[in-house]
Amino acid sequence: MSISNAAATMKKGVPAQKAALPGAKPTKAAAKKKEGAVDNSDGITDDWSHGKGLIKPPDQLELTETELNEEITRILTTNNPHAPQNIVHYSFKERAYKPTGVVDQMVVLFELEGSLVHQDSDEARRLRAKGDLPKETATVATGTEPDEEKPDTLGTLVEVDEAGEEDRPDSAASKADMEPKATNQFKFSERASQTLNNPLRERSCQTEPPSRSIFAATANQWEIYDAYVEELQKQEKNKEKQKAAASKKDTDKSKKKPMLMETQNDDLTKVRKSAKILERMVHQNIFDDIAQDFKYFEDASDAFRGQEGTLLPLWKFQYDKAKGLSVTALCWSQKHQDLFAVGMGSYDFSKQGRGMLVHYTLKNTTFPEYIYPTDSGVLCLDIHEQHPLLVAVGFYDGCVAVYNLKKKGLEPVYKSTAKTGKHTDPVWQVRWQKDDMDNNRNFYSVSSDGRVVSWTLVKNELVFTDIIRLSGAVSEGPEGAQQPGIACGTAFDFHKQIDYLFLVGTEEGKIHKCSKTYSSQFLETYDAHSMSVEAIRWNHFHPKVFISCSSDWTVKIWDHTINTPMFTFDLKAAVGDVAWAPYSSTVFAAVTTDGKVHVFDLSVNKYEAICQQSVVAKKTKLTHIDFNPIHPIVTVGDDRGSVSSFKLSPNLRKKPEAKKGQVQPKGPEVEVAKMEELLSLLREPEHGTA
Repeated sequence: MSISNAAATMKKGVPAQKAALPGAKPTKAAAKKKEGAVDNSDGITDDWSHGKGLIKPPDQLELTETELNEEITRILTTNNPHAPQNIVHYSFKERAYKPTGVVDQMVVLFELEGSLVHQDSDEARRLRAKGDLPKETATVATGTEPDEEKPDTLGTLVEVDEAGEEDRPDSAASKADMEPKATNQFKFSERASQTLNNPLRERSCQTEPPSRSIFAATANQWEIYDAYVEELQKQEKNKEKQKAAASKKDTDKSKKKPMLMETQNDDLTKVRKSAKILERMVHQNIFDDIAQDFKYFEDASDAFRGQEGTLLPLWKFQYDKAKGLSVTALCWSQKHQDLFAVGMGSYDFSKQGRGMLVHYTLKNTTFPEYIYPTDSGVLCLDIHEQHPLLVAVGFYDGCVAVYNLKKKGLEPVYKSTAKTGKHTDPVWQVRWQKDDMDNNRNFYSVSSDGRVVSWTLVKNELVFTDIIRLSGAVSEGPEGAQQPGIACGTAFDFHKQIDYLFLVGTEEGKIHKCSKTYSSQFLETYDAHSMSVEAIRWNHFHPKVFISCSSDWTVKIWDHTINTPMFTFDLKAAVGDVAWAPYSSTVFAAVTTDGKVHVFDLSVNKYEAICQQSVVAKKTKLTHIDFNPIHPIVTVGDDRGSVSSFKLSPNLRKKPEAKKGQVQPKGPEVEVAKMEELLSLLREPEHGTA
């Protein structure tokens, strides 16, 4: 900062500017001085008005020109040089005086409370309306002549005085008198209150330090040894007391544990139910667009595709802990149409290990509803129609088990063992059947060991009964003896109307029609495929029709009264699974290892699929497919452990149009007649040649 000396000069005829403070009145002495000054200016001159020279004091220091022009810099800081820096306080915790680090550096140099109010402010108008403020304004003297005065509206201050305001008819005060302005039309009265803050009080206490005593003694080796021996004896006594107390606590805890577990479980179940509802609500909000497509979307472009249809992708079901496993089984619940079960395992015999049984629901597609890890891979499963809580499962190690979703825990309620007749080879198919004469639940299984076994749930164990043993080609043994071979069963299905009739597919490609009452021989054998049969399904409506698929790339439709297939479709890839549609007797779908889904409708096209669509990435194989029992969606499983759902377009579920004036018949009889009409077209040439 530069400091320079300057001499103040007084100009003649320029009065000093003075600002009158509010409430101050001009005194008589001041008036006399003004009159004297006027008289002097008229004719009488003073000594100081003759010259304008600078008067130097005799003791003034004389400086050269360079010294006068030299700039001297001073640095100002916010620290107060007079503030004490050595303030300390006593710390009772450390028992020592500690210096205070923070010192107040602020110094108040000047402080004045003013009473000036701007004349155009709301506060000034309020004071005038109340009569507390006189109708006068302070005149601020300026150095200009009266002709050159300019109205200063921004800097004009209101002075509590009695002169000046009444002479201005256009002033704000006169306007306020002429037109009294109310605060508002609601006669609002402003009231304010101020409360006093209680002064802060500091309370502190000081305690006397604990008494100290100094002890000193000398000890020899014997005293040290005796002290150790006494300490060991005390420790042994304490251990005995702790053992006795622990035994009492264990008995008490064993009584208290059931009560605690019950209360904890009750609390957890309450939280779990509400959390599940909240999770489903959040899920439906996040995937609202997919839910809208599932419920309402109908592909209008089918009208321009002719007879062909498409599959609309919906949700994809995945579980992180099931990565590395393949989808080996799919089954929808017939009672709860939003719930389906998925079996996880592996078809590669060199990569066998753990498996998993999971249940998904359409209400929450991001996480399974039920999870059951297994020691062996799951190859097949089936959900009971009347009791959807019971799930029958077949494993790679030959065991069959029954899970109850209502029971707590991860273990099955029933499981076969070597003593109870478990299979010696992988179980490829399980199917629930009607209850026996004693109202016991029972299901059937088929395995690669050639046995078709009936399992009955009796109390706490599984009771097995061998229904039939599959016999294969006869092989020559030692010394020319013929030994009957064993056929490996890979798939089977029971007739929808005839309880005792069922079909069994083998690894050789043959299909045997069997009966529960005849265990010694087959009712019929069909040379169906050149490779293993992957799936067999009876038609939901027609009692004579069933479908089969195989790894030889073909899907065949049969009439069980005829040895030759009625329809044969080559899909140009190994077929993993096939399923009939629940809404039509002529619609079925199949999946192949090249990642495609093929949908056929025999009433529309008897030669080609009306929908061929790739639904997974390359190098991903499709393993299973299943239709929802009510909704027009289909689920597809692959070898990456994920399940995808698709909605069928209108062309894939189109019903025959009724002629004008005719009522469209409904019911299963219509579907039976539709399939029978197709079969009759194929039978006529045979009867004609015969």
